[in-house]
Amino acid sequence: MSQPAFPLDDLDLRILRTLQHDASLSNAALAEHVHASAPTCLRRVRRLREAGLIQRQIALLDAARLGATLTAIIEITLDRQAAEDYAAFEAYICAESAVTQCYRVSPGPDFVVMAELADMPAYDALARRLFTAMANVRNVRTFFSTHRAKFEGNAPVAGRGAPD
Repeated sequence: MSQPAFPLDDLDLRILRTLQHDASLSNAALAEHVHASAPTCLRRVRRLREAGLIQRQIALLDAARLGATLTAIIEITLDRQAAEDYAAFEAYICAESAVTQCYRVSPGPDFVVMAELADMPAYDALARRLFTAMANVRNVRTFFSTHRAKFEGNAPVAGRGAPD
């Protein structure tokens, strides 16, 4: 169920764009960047968090430098597609630390999952653990990334003719 749109003005949009690019900015630096006072910026960011527009602040890490050199894009089809089956599978798959993204999709498979792994033996262990042990998995098809051209966690922030 979709929630009504939160009213955003130009300052809110500038704050969101700036934080999405660099969430490590201090409040003073953010205020300077968006051309607002520090107290105003602090109030706005707090309001945006309370409204759920800012869910959390994270650091994007270089998975390859941390030893995860294999990206698996996995399509999963369940045998049963009742709401409780979807919920159980989501909880099961999202608890796995190698899983970085999980989407319920349509049409086609029921889920598309992204996983970051050290190598092919690590993928094999993950597949055995997650897909052969789960009785409700009908089909699994995996693609392996050979090159990542773009990776962003950005949501589109548009408004009044301003570029994203």
